Amino acid sequence: MESEAEVDFGVTHRGQWSYSQAVGVGPLRFGMTVDEVVKAAGTLGRTEVGDCARDYPIFSPTWKIEVHRHGSASPPPAVAAYVSRAVGLFCIAVDAVQGPQIAFDGVPLVGRDLSELEREVIAYAEVMDVHVRYTPEGHAGPDDPGIIVRAQLVGQVLRSRPLFMVTRDGANTEWDSLPSDEYHVKGRSVA
Repeated sequence: MESEAEVDFGVTHRGQWSYSQAVGVGPLRFGMTVDEVVKAAGTLGRTEVGDCARDYPIFSPTWKIEVHRHGSASPPPAVAAYVSRAVGLFCIAVDAVQGPQIAFDGVPLVGRDLSELEREVIAYAEVMDVHVRYTPEGHAGPDDPGIIVRAQLVGQVLRSRPLFMVTRDGANTEWDSLPSDEYHVKGRSVA
């Protein structure tokens, strides 16, 4: 029988990946080349490699690798991985609906109603005597510089779409490293 968490967050249908700060997520490791990402992501599904918009000349050219689940008829990729020519894989964006579930110290991060995630992160911070980290957009997440919680509109609800990152060439923080494509999801600005 599935636990309540598995039903709520789709763990049994999506799979579950682990996160290690500054190391990677699931089979993806920061610093990987495009070919290494494609090979590692092949366990989840088919991959498509394309160029990522280069809005700032300070950054080296970047490739976006979209990973679509095996057998999924749905167009959104489960994972988008961003690889910079200078530093390799630096960002892994996980889709709120299609992506694997990833937790931070037991707190599921993917596909959550943003207000529920905020309440759980605050409760965790109080128990563990740690801080909560807010994005400039006002979304709460764990106090981990490698996690940026973004919002993805799913139906009428804003769901969590976390990005797992390290800084890229020419950037001071993970927030500064945000790939241009991550300002827009499905053609819409992401809050």
